[in-house]
Amino acid sequence: TDGRKAALNKVLSEIEGAYGKGSIMVMDEAAAAASVRTTSTGALNLDLALGGGLPRGRIVELYGPESSGKTTLALNCLAAAQDENQTVAFIDAEHAFDPAWAETCGLDISDLVVCQPESGEMALEVVDQLARSSAVDLIVVDSVAALTPRAEIEGEIGLFQVGAHARLMSQALRKIASNAYKADCTIIFLNQLRQKVGVIYGNPEVTTGGNALKFYASVRMDIRRTEVIRGEGGGTGAARDSTSPGIRVRVKIAKNKVAFPYRVAELDILFDRGIDSVGSVLQAAVENSVVQRKGAWYAYQGTNIGQGKDNCVEALRGDEALLEAITEDTIAAATLAKAPPEVVQKVEAAREAEQRQALADNVEQEELELPPELVAGEPGSE
Repeated sequence: TDGRKAALNKVLSEIEGAYGKGSIMVMDEAAAAASVRTTSTGALNLDLALGGGLPRGRIVELYGPESSGKTTLALNCLAAAQDENQTVAFIDAEHAFDPAWAETCGLDISDLVVCQPESGEMALEVVDQLARSSAVDLIVVDSVAALTPRAEIEGEIGLFQVGAHARLMSQALRKIASNAYKADCTIIFLNQLRQKVGVIYGNPEVTTGGNALKFYASVRMDIRRTEVIRGEGGGTGAARDSTSPGIRVRVKIAKNKVAFPYRVAELDILFDRGIDSVGSVLQAAVENSVVQRKGAWYAYQGTNIGQGKDNCVEALRGDEALLEAITEDTIAAATLAKAPPEVVQKVEAAREAEQRQALADNVEQEELELPPELVAGEPGSE
């Protein structure tokens, strides 16, 4: 009724007067339909699995066992953000940052903000200040397990302190989550795995730092190494691994607040270039039926690209125009697959209309272009 509407407008005005403009609002249709802005991870199939990329202004957790590619994937995300002219920062709590490997992954270290904190409190305070400054777009914290509370650093080794790490994370995330959202800053927390003691049934794995990060994270990614890529020398065991060009990992979206969860993306991490972005494009193109795989051959629009995945990837690396065309078609196909049925019908009808129009234009052009002998035989042509 009009009376209830007037009362609502009055209380909204009072709240805005007390806490500032924008503190409370009514979501109109345009704002409700607005999608979350994203930042690319540098791997197309992972971007599509995430629903477009890493959500801006949100907290992301990336966890997995040792040597599974957590830091490499984080560095790849930083490099992709730099390609979009974003400012990035790396909080090296483990004190293990390798500038040479970062450059191999495509990161411009001359434009990278790096902090090696002395304690967990210092690291999280730096993250909060960087987020509140609104000058940094993407922050990576490596890792949660290395965010040691100051009381533990100043105490003796072996002194048992119950829940100090979990309390530190819980208190910090209450501040960081709000400030990151206001500043449109994405924060990626890398995390390690531990084993619960005495678990017989179920998964004994647990991440460090308590449960707060699980709740505050809009996206949680579980990364695991699946295999060692076979090298040219072949062989088995250590002989095969010594000539391996990289590893293959599987990323599972364990939680996603901005798109469908539980999607999976497979990535190749090459020791000479980091994550293989071209291979991720090919993988996404095959999954979305843009590139057809017939046996060992890969074909695009009826034309063979190469035999075998490695040869196909090398062919795409040498043809940027073809790679860009496949990328655009893959994004369009993946976007259309997530659209409502009525939208899909409209797009397909528009495509059919364009094809019919193009066919009609070709027929008309062929009719206008007369053969040379007819043109030569026309009156007045001599």
